[in-house]
Amino acid sequence: MSSPTLSQKLGAEVLGTAILVFIGAGSVPLTIFLTGENPFGSAELSTISFAFAFAIFAAVYSVGHISGCHINPAVTIALLATKKIDSTTAVAYIGAQLVGATLGAVLTWIILIGNDPVALGLGAVSYNPDTSGIGIALAAEAIGTAILVFTVFGAAVDGRAPAGFAGIIIGFIVYGIIILVGPITGAALNPARQIGPNIVEQLIGRTTNWDQVIVYIAGPVIGGLIGAFSYELVGHHRAATVPGAAVAEAAHADA
Repeated sequence: MSSPTLSQKLGAEVLGTAILVFIGAGSVPLTIFLTGENPFGSAELSTISFAFAFAIFAAVYSVGHISGCHINPAVTIALLATKKIDSTTAVAYIGAQLVGATLGAVLTWIILIGNDPVALGLGAVSYNPDTSGIGIALAAEAIGTAILVFTVFGAAVDGRAPAGFAGIIIGFIVYGIIILVGPITGAALNPARQIGPNIVEQLIGRTTNWDQVIVYIAGPVIGGLIGAFSYELVGHHRAATVPGAAVAEAAHADA
């Protein structure tokens, strides 16, 4: 069986990221539309968290075998930093993720036409500088993404992980992270997931928080690197050495 081409992998990243943004980030304005609750209560936050979890289930199991389903520049950069992909592929993947995130936001805008998408937004998040500040927001995004990428490496990147469970494990860790980090920053955990909706919100005339975008780029990237190298530290191992094993193996080979 032939391996997917780079163009097929990039197409998978576009579609996977579009699914994440349309279902996950898109659940934010749709929740506001249905409930009129903004800011959210715990029930609304849980609904949005589940939407992200199910979006990740769908993306991982539909395109994971094609592209690896990074669907997040922070994941791609972490894989690049740990030498699991090359720089050319990483740059192409990040470009595809940004295209996919923008496409997902466009799809959200389409279904909201007639229901004031400018007022509802398309899922871009923000933090309150009066209560959190840039330092706390940056830390929250970094911590959340570190946990996410650590889990991705353990559940999907490491070949020793139990097969078939990556989508469920990653989806539910995202659910848990959003419950904790969401009230502080909105829990983007993904630069593309923030930039795509920001771009489309700008185009439709909504006031956007571009001054905060550095938090949603730097926080996930820094956190992703922390998560990746933490897993490399604890997950790397040497083959166990058993006395006489080399002699027995050589004897078996000669038999």
